[in-house]
Amino acid sequence: MARENLRVLSALDVARTQCYHFTAIAITGLGFFTNAYDLFCISLVTRLLGRIYYYVDGAEEPGTLPPNVAATVNGLALVGTFTGQLFFGWLGDKLGRRTVYGITLNIMIICSLGSGLSFGHEPKMVLGTLCFFRFWLGFGIGGDYPLSATIMSEYSNKKTRGAFVAAVFAMQGFGIVAGGVFAIIVSVAFKSKFDAPPYVVDPTGSTVPEADYVWRIILMFGAIPAALTYYSRSTMPETARYTALVAKDMDKAVADMSKVLKMDIKAEPLKDDDVEENKQFGLFSKEFMSRHGVHLLGTMSTWFFLDVVFHSMNLFQKDVFCTVGWIRYPKTMNAMEEVYIIAKAQTLIALCSTVPGYWFTVALIDRMGRFTIQLMGFFFMTVFMFAIAIPFDHWTITENKIGFAVLYALTFFFANFGPNTTTFVVPAEIFPARFRSTCHGMSSAAGKLGAMVGAFGFLFLVQNQDPKKTDAGYPAGIGVRNSLFCLGAVTILGFCFTFLVPEAKGRSLEEMSGEDIDDIVDDTISHSSSSNRMMSYP
Repeated sequence: MARENLRVLSALDVARTQCYHFTAIAITGLGFFTNAYDLFCISLVTRLLGRIYYYVDGAEEPGTLPPNVAATVNGLALVGTFTGQLFFGWLGDKLGRRTVYGITLNIMIICSLGSGLSFGHEPKMVLGTLCFFRFWLGFGIGGDYPLSATIMSEYSNKKTRGAFVAAVFAMQGFGIVAGGVFAIIVSVAFKSKFDAPPYVVDPTGSTVPEADYVWRIILMFGAIPAALTYYSRSTMPETARYTALVAKDMDKAVADMSKVLKMDIKAEPLKDDDVEENKQFGLFSKEFMSRHGVHLLGTMSTWFFLDVVFHSMNLFQKDVFCTVGWIRYPKTMNAMEEVYIIAKAQTLIALCSTVPGYWFTVALIDRMGRFTIQLMGFFFMTVFMFAIAIPFDHWTITENKIGFAVLYALTFFFANFGPNTTTFVVPAEIFPARFRSTCHGMSSAAGKLGAMVGAFGFLFLVQNQDPKKTDAGYPAGIGVRNSLFCLGAVTILGFCFTFLVPEAKGRSLEEMSGEDIDDIVDDTISHSSSSNRMMSYP
């Protein structure tokens, strides 16, 4: 790599925290806020969909989605996300981060609206249309993962880079809370429509139109925060690292960085004998595998194991709430009461454990390091899941719901103050610029593959119910217990594979990726008043 390149990029590495960092966090973070809202709001309305489209008069439960339909509705967005992460991760290295970033946003806005406008008179038609839009919504969301992480890491300085990238991901917590709060607001607003009949569908069908509005409004709301970032995404400059190292346009990189840092920056032209070109090995080449093969295995495997656990616990919180009696038996509630109670329980879990866990990572990641936090998170997730699973009857049959709530919340806390955040941060730091988005996309896609395994696997295991009943009328659920044992074993694997991932704390992206081959960091930045040679940085 040319020494001139290092001079330009090192200005970003040592730049003090300033306005453009927070602007970048806001732009990319609002995208992740939207991602979390869109992915997790479906769990708030699946039982309502069952009441509307699969109601059976006289049934023990007033409408439940068949297992195959529930799996499809919950899982297709994950399949789309998996595909989008691979495709847009690759495209981000080919066309540039900024260009592809706008494409993903448009897909998210259109498909959020499309999900709520799902049409048809028959249940299969409505849910088929919903699944179509949920897949493409996930496709757009998938692109946001590698692009947001890569953009933020390439804008950041090396001292606080981990906190900045983690802050982007931490906006997921607020997205989950926003989904719960908005569902509470909508359910309260429509609650009076359902106070008379016990179910969402009465024999005359007069309440169906009102019920049909609720889930559509909740799903369509996700288009609003996405649309708010449209102008900002379209006007933000390309990252200097992509322009300099991948597009090989040094003049544009200097101009873009001058705009971002709001100062005059000039790179001194160097003689040919001062320039040493970096070896341009290809992705999956022998050179790449020798340098980064183990790292890629580490980021992909740990994210896979983490998401098996994390998405199982998130998408099916309501099943756990039912098992321990936090949610009353459906036949005792009308539709809006059920939406309200599920949303309230999910919001409380997010506020008490998910959100604090994210921001603990933001505060400590550049002090403790990524490796330590990830190892610690997997360890405590294992401890708390086994603490729930082993004495399971103690929590579900007897009156010990407060203890269960504390352990369940701590599992979420250490997932987020742990691998759920670090698996997002590290792939954006350790790979070469020309592969950075692709490798992050592959790592996050491995995570979504784990999420699919977790989602479908958890659904299968939860079907295995104990005939004993809780005081809420729900099965005590040896299926939930078996799931917790399985998830605990998966977190042990995540703990072990963490040792394949390098520590990036306090190191430049070029140093981590092996692009810093000239070893001239100490003399690449100069302060000079000379008009012929000047490199200014804060």
